[in-house]
Amino acid sequence: MHRTAVKKVVRENVLDANDALAQANRTRFDRAGTYVINMMSSPGAGKTALLERTLERLCTELRLGILEGDVQTTLDADRLARFHIPLVQVNTDPGFGGECHLDANMVHSGLPELPLDEIDLLIIENVGNLVCPAEFKVGEDVRVMVYSITEGEEKPLKYPLMFRSADLVLVNKVDLLEHLDFDMQQFLGHLEAVNPGVRHILTSARTGQGVEEWCAWLQQRLPPRLRE
Repeated sequence: MHRTAVKKVVRENVLDANDALAQANRTRFDRAGTYVINMMSSPGAGKTALLERTLERLCTELRLGILEGDVQTTLDADRLARFHIPLVQVNTDPGFGGECHLDANMVHSGLPELPLDEIDLLIIENVGNLVCPAEFKVGEDVRVMVYSITEGEEKPLKYPLMFRSADLVLVNKVDLLEHLDFDMQQFLGHLEAVNPGVRHILTSARTGQGVEEWCAWLQQRLPPRLRE
């Protein structure tokens, strides 16, 4: 068999195995009644800062939990520890070869440390990467992408899978617009080209812009029992 064909078969087998375990995770979440968000972005887009704003807004209304993914360190988890909610850190190095994403097995490994029966909404903060996280389902209900305007307008065209797989795009750091040569309409046109009709919200973790709209979107997506 040609080397390229072999690589394709291996990749398909890896993804098939991951999808099976993702479904097992999904079954576990459903049994516990836990709604799951897979939050993805490139490094430095502002996921953790937006999570802090989100937890400030929703901690009194929902039983929240966090699964924090990164290659190394607990820096982001340490920032979120002040909310005193169930939180588990999953590092891909060394246990999972230093991968630049979370897959279903990695998420599975962290679940025993989370009291899922006591969590209404679990937010998985994926490893910062603009490509790999989008390839691997982890058992989530929806995918939310955080995109920083400091990354330029062209990224939806250069890295379409991440944008195409998102159910919502949070266009973050908009407080910097006046300082950047960033064409918002051009970016939104590129986003529409790769994921027609996807909702976007303009956000700023620093000023709080868009946080209420984002939390409202999230609450609308929750099962009816959690919206009451």
